[in-house]
Amino acid sequence: MKVIILSSLSWSLVNFRGALIQRMRAEGHEVIAAAPDGEPAVIETLEKWGVAFHLTPMARAGTGIVADLRTLLCYRRLLKQERPDVVVAYTQKPIIYGGIAARLAGVSSFFPIMSGLGYVFSSEADGRPLLRRVVSRLYRTGVRRAKCLFVFNSDDRSDMLDNGIIDPRQRVLQVPGSGVDTRHYAEQPLPDGPLTFLMMGRLMRDKGVAEFAEAARELREFVPDSRFLLLGRPETENPTGIPAEALSAWQAEGLITLLPETRDVRPVLGSAHVFVLPSFYREGLPRTILEALSTGRPVITTDMPGCREPIVQGVNGLLVPPRDAGALAAAMRSFADHRDCIAVMGKAGRELAVRIYDVDKVNLMLLQAMGLLGAASKQSHHSASNLAAVAA
Repeated sequence: MKVIILSSLSWSLVNFRGALIQRMRAEGHEVIAAAPDGEPAVIETLEKWGVAFHLTPMARAGTGIVADLRTLLCYRRLLKQERPDVVVAYTQKPIIYGGIAARLAGVSSFFPIMSGLGYVFSSEADGRPLLRRVVSRLYRTGVRRAKCLFVFNSDDRSDMLDNGIIDPRQRVLQVPGSGVDTRHYAEQPLPDGPLTFLMMGRLMRDKGVAEFAEAARELREFVPDSRFLLLGRPETENPTGIPAEALSAWQAEGLITLLPETRDVRPVLGSAHVFVLPSFYREGLPRTILEALSTGRPVITTDMPGCREPIVQGVNGLLVPPRDAGALAAAMRSFADHRDCIAVMGKAGRELAVRIYDVDKVNLMLLQAMGLLGAASKQSHHSASNLAAVAA
């Protein structure tokens, strides 16, 4: 079959969907990828995998009608030209305009991967009901003919029903996020030295960056040598992006160490004892959490949709209320007071990552639901399912 994958960032094709794309190719399918930016390293990697790449214009953070119409028309032209059997889309605009374009182009097999409902459906946008209604209607138009919607957590389906994005008859399948390559993100020994907390994520207000800095300030009073690392991509065009001045002020105060962006976070994870994500963004299932668990790091995160999904309280991490720097500091202090728990919780997190969130298992679920498994893989998946049933 011919499969087209629509994305809003070319790097994500390799970083988040690379294993899925390679598995599609291994199953004998022709794969075409599309994104609004053509990063040379990404295109080179896709070519090595035998995947063609198309530039598709998109204003990723904009709301302009003209720019969005241009994206829709480009998608429609691409689908008319390539005549794919299956279209897969992820993130907001590719899902909305990819779904509409698939209908216009006569493609019946459309599969959106809802990796998180995002800013519009978070508490940050509660004061913008009109925007939420408009985006909900656009989503509903985009996914109306989807054969199956993939979600990453147990809250998304009910939230989509509540917002009128889907109706109860539509097929929705929950999968364990994007999965994590547990071989690539191998278990790492805990570092020596001062207790070190790491936060990774886009540098946005609703990711809890300010709460992380404030919790660092509070914990330093009790554990003066504790360290707080922050790794993330600046979001200068995002309405909730953290200003550069705030980051500089926190660094000058000695609260955080801002790390340069990197495409290999494994050394950074290895330098930390505990991973922290105090997000109150409307997440799907943050892959940073899965990477931390796979590496053998306990996680402190918020009791929010997506974030709480892989955390068993007190077993592989701790859940805290959103927007509560005091509770976050208290959770951090508990690891300072009981450092022996770090290794125990980290091991439990690693075991969970291997058992449930391994990317190969996730991709099998996706390909089976999309009808893209070959005969040999179907037999292997069926045998594995039978063994799992017997073991249970």
